[in-house]
Amino acid sequence: MKLTVGYACAFAALLAACGAPDRPVSEVDYTQYVNPFIGTDFTGNTYPGAQVPFGMVQLSPDNGLPGWDRIAGYFYPDSTIAGFSHTHLSGTGAGDLYDISFMPVTLPYSEAEAPLGIHSKFSHERESAYAGYYQVMLDDYGIRVELTATERCGVQRYTFPQAESAVFLNLAKAMNWDVTEDSHIEAVDSVTVRGYRFSNGWARGQKIYFYTRFSRPFDKMSVDTVFIEKDGLKISDGVVARFDYHTQKDEQITVVTALSATGMDGAERNFRAEATAGDFDGYLSRAKEMWNRELAKIEIESDSRDDKTVFYTALYHSMLAPTIYSDVDGAYRGPDKQVHHADGWTNYGTFSLWDTYRASHPLFTYTQPERVNDMVKSFIAFYEQNGRLPVWNFQGSETDMMIGYHSVPVIVDAYLKGIGDFDAEKALEACVKTANLDGYRGIGVYKEKGYVPYDLKPYENWSLSKTLEYAYDDYCIARMAEKMGKTDVMKEFDARAENYRNVFNPATSFMQPRDSRGNFIPGFQADAYTEDICESNGWQYFWSVQHDIDGLMELTGGKERFAQKLDSMFTFHPAEGDELPIFSTGMIGQYAHGNEPGHHVAYLFNKVGQPWKTQKYVAQIMHDLYTNTPAGLCGNEDCGQMSAWYVFSAMGFYPVDPVSGLYEIGTPMFPRMQLHLAGGKTFTVVARNVSRENIYIRSVKLNGAPYAKCYITHQQIMEGATLELEMGSEPGQVWYE
Repeated sequence: MKLTVGYACAFAALLAACGAPDRPVSEVDYTQYVNPFIGTDFTGNTYPGAQVPFGMVQLSPDNGLPGWDRIAGYFYPDSTIAGFSHTHLSGTGAGDLYDISFMPVTLPYSEAEAPLGIHSKFSHERESAYAGYYQVMLDDYGIRVELTATERCGVQRYTFPQAESAVFLNLAKAMNWDVTEDSHIEAVDSVTVRGYRFSNGWARGQKIYFYTRFSRPFDKMSVDTVFIEKDGLKISDGVVARFDYHTQKDEQITVVTALSATGMDGAERNFRAEATAGDFDGYLSRAKEMWNRELAKIEIESDSRDDKTVFYTALYHSMLAPTIYSDVDGAYRGPDKQVHHADGWTNYGTFSLWDTYRASHPLFTYTQPERVNDMVKSFIAFYEQNGRLPVWNFQGSETDMMIGYHSVPVIVDAYLKGIGDFDAEKALEACVKTANLDGYRGIGVYKEKGYVPYDLKPYENWSLSKTLEYAYDDYCIARMAEKMGKTDVMKEFDARAENYRNVFNPATSFMQPRDSRGNFIPGFQADAYTEDICESNGWQYFWSVQHDIDGLMELTGGKERFAQKLDSMFTFHPAEGDELPIFSTGMIGQYAHGNEPGHHVAYLFNKVGQPWKTQKYVAQIMHDLYTNTPAGLCGNEDCGQMSAWYVFSAMGFYPVDPVSGLYEIGTPMFPRMQLHLAGGKTFTVVARNVSRENIYIRSVKLNGAPYAKCYITHQQIMEGATLELEMGSEPGQVWYE
């Protein structure tokens, strides 16, 4: 394909903005090792469609039916497709988006009662996908649909039979938590339409504008209005456009749709900057180039295609979110519902921070440092426009899902690692102000009493978890203040970071909810799931003191007692017949890998001088709970955290405390791994004789010299060190301090 000079320059700038290393794209096609169907069955809640790294557009098929299994629009066991929409969430457990949905058909088309509506049957035998590409045959119509994307545009190619055909654009259709509030479609010319869809759901007051161009004129365009009802009352009008075509056998029509949150003009600017050529194969080639550039940053050696596929799919999943949320000219819609401009940086949204602060964002500090800088700037802008840092924001809206103020560790990790040029003074101001919002989720009473009581409305929900999450975030603020020389702030937040001690009950040796009078909740059962603990039980949240494992060990009764409790965590299995909540999946004893609070726990055996147990359980999790199948994720993907855990662990190390700059050594998956860093250096892990049986570390060298610590440091990684491990089938001696 021939690139225009303007597009070539824009594409070169785009690659530079992505933080591409100073080296050519690898000759290896890593996209072949990405299986987007991993996680589309069981509880993964992923989508299989087309996207570029961190892209605003997530163009993917929708089965057409609501339900928790279809949170991402697609559920592998289903057999229908009812549209291809441009926005999706990756494994969140919260049903929203599905904006700007297209559906090609031949006449007469198949239509069922709502909510399915117009649809087609399909089979997995005639469906395939890899990074940046998805295709399926719509069996009812003999239409082949192919999808790819740019950062802000979705690109569809339909291959039709000889028939009277049509393409529907449905702005009324909504699923799960999403409800259309207003919509509009207008023709610009014989091949172009534009409009918008406003909706309300998890993202409140969502506005998506679009600009769509067909590769050939439609024979006829018609628009119908659909009355949208809720609880028996009409709440809005939705519009559905139909574009009629007489198609010849194997005739192809390409449909390019640009999105924007700022207006139809913004969508048109995005279109003209990224996708005017209408060349599906050209856009697909560039999408593959973008993915290969990112996936090549971590090179692994393996004789197992399945293992390589699991690894590179995990790396791929880690880069589906956060998502770009500014136009090509920097315009974006803020939480104050006004249009702002990012000058020289890219605004991002879709931050699942309760999950992703643990491993996703630490991973980005190595693979995406330029984006990390922009993400922190996005947080600061959100703070300036909304009065506090985001908790779980997307589409210019704060959902307030989950707890903590976990923008803080992301900011602090970036600052302590010297990443970017963001305003550190403003960032610390935002952290401190957010941590002092006395009227927000019990922060005031937390500061007063040193914990969130379970009996004070409206603070009682998840009270124990809030206490522990706040204490960790406070510790992070103290570390940033310490480096900036702000001693008073450091002392204040160091003291607050000790608040985890206030919910430890020595009588039960568990973290336990307390009431406003200081009494521990009666009848406490550590394996019970209650409203006082966020999506977990007392066993799972006990370890949420990542910043002070030594202090937690002291409370527990010392190293030996702590080690015994760790053993019990992995061997105290739920009773037969126990009905576990939907988030307690991937169970090993009380450890639930399908949910994030325990993701660091297997690495804590290092702290008690029993590294072989860390190696045993980490290997078990990697081998048994991550597979190259649609059900290959044991829990919600949660915008990359489930996969980032695997990426780190497969490399051989993990950030127990994400802002510490220390990474606990586990057990690598592969005989050789190279992490290519933005500065041109490469950190290498060599694991000799590693296999599914040889999971135990027998000896360690760093840069050729014997190494006697259970962790590696950020500085060692950035210096491009080589970590050499001798692996065996039997536990080794304690080989470090």
